[in-house]
Amino acid sequence: MLDRLAAKERRRRPTDEGLQARANELSAKYLDGRARPETVRWVDNQQHRWGSCTPDNATIRISTRLKGLPEWVIDYVIIHELVHLLVPSHGPQFWALVEQYPKAERARGFLEGFSAAAHNAPEEC
Repeated sequence: MLDRLAAKERRRRPTDEGLQARANELSAKYLDGRARPETVRWVDNQQHRWGSCTPDNATIRISTRLKGLPEWVIDYVIIHELVHLLVPSHGPQFWALVEQYPKAERARGFLEGFSAAAHNAPEEC
């Protein structure tokens, strides 16, 4: 049982290497392997974005604020950034590719609620 719990925790808090591997898996599964990031890594300096992508050098950065959130939510953010490697803007073609991830709408709702709760949390006394 402890091994299962440890494996689950590793999936919820992947390393940079784990993010890279997951991005490659997601690209293969939902984008026919067309999105090929050079690097995917956690960063601490994103307080207003969940992730970012630089298509010119194929780098993806994922905010550490996502650590500990459900795996399917992190997968959505990775998919979103992977699609930017193929389509830089947020036009119809971009969203059509993102929507290939079956939990895209659910994950967006989760992140919106998470953000709202974080901004409206009562201050500590």
